[in-house]
Amino acid sequence: MHSAMGNSSEQEQIIEKARKRVIEAIGKNMDLYGITLSTGLLYGLMFFQDKPMTLDEMGEAMEMSKTSMSTGIRTLVDLNMVNKVWEKGSRKDLYEVERDWHQNFTDFFVIKWRKAVEMNLQAIRKSLSELRSLSGKHTEEDPLPNVRLQADIWKLTQAESYYLWLDRLIDTMESGEIYNLVPKEADEPVQPKP
Repeated sequence: MHSAMGNSSEQEQIIEKARKRVIEAIGKNMDLYGITLSTGLLYGLMFFQDKPMTLDEMGEAMEMSKTSMSTGIRTLVDLNMVNKVWEKGSRKDLYEVERDWHQNFTDFFVIKWRKAVEMNLQAIRKSLSELRSLSGKHTEEDPLPNVRLQADIWKLTQAESYYLWLDRLIDTMESGEIYNLVPKEADEPVQPKP
């Protein structure tokens, strides 16, 4: 019986070490999403939870203030990486990780890229309109401004084409069509029963 207890303790240590390694990797890599290390570590911690967590539980586990946890959770909720859930009998807000990482990826990049596309297209189109209005107004005496004008129009037309392509890519992500082009793994793991 003693060896079974020792084996269980050793197993727990291995599990905790494995979890810690993944949590740290997630935390360090969340800068890709513009997320701070501490918020990334919070996401990693929540990933391994079997039930939703309150801000108090998160703060205790992370040894951070409830205010810091609230800020981190708000960021993760805004990015659709964490969901606020309701549990019967609980008066506190509960949160759990969105486990579909494919959806996390698409949600995040759709939100960020859509905003960038709209902002850049607006600037490009306004500039193109202004430059095109100048296009017929050059003089033969000074051809240099006309050369620059035509070069800028060409560059901005190329940029506009790129952002329209990116907009279509975003559409495929939003609709889920992206998975027809780049399928998820066919052999997705099945969650074990407790």
